[in-house]
Amino acid sequence: MAREQVSDGAKAPFATSLKKSVASFAAMMPMIFGVVGLVALLQTLIPPQRLVGFFTGNAAVDTLIGTGCGAVAAGNPIVSYLLGGEMLGQGVSLYAVTAFILAWVTLGFIQIPMEVEAFGGRFTLIRNVLAFLGTLAVATLTSWTVGWWA
Repeated sequence: MAREQVSDGAKAPFATSLKKSVASFAAMMPMIFGVVGLVALLQTLIPPQRLVGFFTGNAAVDTLIGTGCGAVAAGNPIVSYLLGGEMLGQGVSLYAVTAFILAWVTLGFIQIPMEVEAFGGRFTLIRNVLAFLGTLAVATLTSWTVGWWA
């Protein structure tokens, strides 16, 4: 099979796009490092045992608290599952743990400045409001569903 030659006219737009992408990525690197550092700091300062103390036992309140804690303590999804298991083991309700895990993965308030820079304020606001409402709904429905099957 013969290799097709790419014309110089096709190379120019690609090279321009590549240069713009690299420049955009390089401009965002300080923000990315800052967000990663802040997430690591929060994970160190707020261990799972301290998170457990925030919850009340009321399903509605715990769902809101779980969503708030997960949104602030954003990080790697695998870590959220470990924290969720630890929290369930210490008696935190399934409502709170489900909301915490969903918010941890979908919200991430710490990352808002970087998201605004990359996608714009309107998109970031709409995405985070919908993710917040979705987290509350999915956490509630998941807990109800598990309750029916238990």
